[in-house]
Amino acid sequence: MLYFSRWKALAIVGIAVLVCLCAVPNFFPASTVAKWPEWAQRRMVLGLDLQGGSHLLLEVDAKDVKQQKLDQVRDDVRRILRDAKIGYTGLAIRGDTVEVRIREGSDAQAAYSKLRELAVPLGGGLGGQRSLEVNDAGNGLIRLTVTPEAMTERLRQVVEQAVPIIEKRVNALGLVEPTIQREGADRILVQVPGLGDPEALLRVLGKTAKMEFRLVDTSNSAEDAVSGGRVPPDDDLLYEANRTGQKTPILVQKQVMVSGSDLTDAQATFDQRTGEPVVSFKFNSNGARRFAQVTQENVGRPFAIVLDNDVISAPVIREPIMGGQGQISGNFTVESANELAILLRAGALPAKLTPIEQRVVGPGLGQDSIEKGKLASYAGAALVVIFMFATYGLFGLFANIAVAVNVAMIFGVLSLLNATLTLPGIAGIVLTVGIAVDSNVLIYERIREEVRSGRSAISAIDAGFSRALATILDSNITTFIAAAVLFFIGTGPVRGFAVTLGIGIATSLFTAFTLTRLIVATWVQWQRPKVVPI
Repeated sequence: MLYFSRWKALAIVGIAVLVCLCAVPNFFPASTVAKWPEWAQRRMVLGLDLQGGSHLLLEVDAKDVKQQKLDQVRDDVRRILRDAKIGYTGLAIRGDTVEVRIREGSDAQAAYSKLRELAVPLGGGLGGQRSLEVNDAGNGLIRLTVTPEAMTERLRQVVEQAVPIIEKRVNALGLVEPTIQREGADRILVQVPGLGDPEALLRVLGKTAKMEFRLVDTSNSAEDAVSGGRVPPDDDLLYEANRTGQKTPILVQKQVMVSGSDLTDAQATFDQRTGEPVVSFKFNSNGARRFAQVTQENVGRPFAIVLDNDVISAPVIREPIMGGQGQISGNFTVESANELAILLRAGALPAKLTPIEQRVVGPGLGQDSIEKGKLASYAGAALVVIFMFATYGLFGLFANIAVAVNVAMIFGVLSLLNATLTLPGIAGIVLTVGIAVDSNVLIYERIREEVRSGRSAISAIDAGFSRALATILDSNITTFIAAAVLFFIGTGPVRGFAVTLGIGIATSLFTAFTLTRLIVATWVQWQRPKVVPI
């Protein structure tokens, strides 16, 4: 156990030095590190609690999700009955139920059987709870009710779909190391270190960004619809804001000609003729084909660009647009054009998000946390160093050197991973110092027992390292399992603690069984001791 070949010794020292050097960028200003080669710029990122930033807790609008689900059921009922050529009337949403009445002379039983196909099992399994309850109320009336379990499942799916879209939007803003994760059944936590303006973030995250291209109804008057309160059944009454903020009513056909889901790219640019900010967009092949067909068939008609039920602009189609590319002009500033481009690139959210918690953590509070974390770390490390040196003498000095290298390696690994360091993460590092020392204590106490049993100094040292291995592995593996459980089931600060603790356990095993042993073996070769100086 105490013999090291030259290449093995060099490998141990080389690994320790390289990993420790990875922590060097953290001790230089960001402006200085930016001038270094790209591979040398990896460093830790301070979390929200250490450098301040914005904290947002968003809640999925359950009413919006329910309405979407009911609209989908209504559209499915209409499609199935039309495909089956079954006459119906009174198709409408009432509460949590979609109702439809089969006309006299039509086969009500056949309609009921067809609509039963919509009640699919949740989770795609056979049997069990179904997504809909389909009931025949008699006299041709059929009711389709969305089950609570189906709504819960749909809400879960919406949150899962929303998280990656939010990640795209936040990353497109160029913000550093945001934390975006699910909280509970219907909430999403967004934390962005270093951002002091949550309102700017909320403007990007709060919009559903559902874009549609729909034809304007020129055969009916929007003013008459507003004054008379009667909107044609195939139209929606929407509004377009001008430069002064005044809104003009526009009748837009309900039929969506081209969906924003067919967009593949969107960039904020400037109109070459007017110099005004615009958003240039590009469709995929399906969208380009549909866009070309619509513009070719409707030359001379206004074509409304609708975002979240607001008309951005309604330009007249002057000529067919065949290339699958175009631009959105409106009352944009450079900032608003860039925000819209980000929203379109990231895609539309599956439902509305409502902010229920919004706060800013000031950099002063973060600096206070850093100072207190430093104080705790320095005090803990100093007490450990003093205890080890007082208890084990020269071997305590060896252990202290290994612990110092261990802490430097933790920072090096965190830098390599571009990990976010939080206050609980600092607590994990402090705890790791105790764990690393604990390994050395077990080894040294085992050496003492071997000396008491009559072994020579060199034999006792060798036996101490070899026989303490099983005990140290057992204690560290169980602690590592606990850290892994915290990481996979925990959130936010708990995961930060688990990451630093897990990395610390791995580096402490390395330093205890390689670095400390190498230092002791080198000392034994030089001194050939007759007595163990513990």
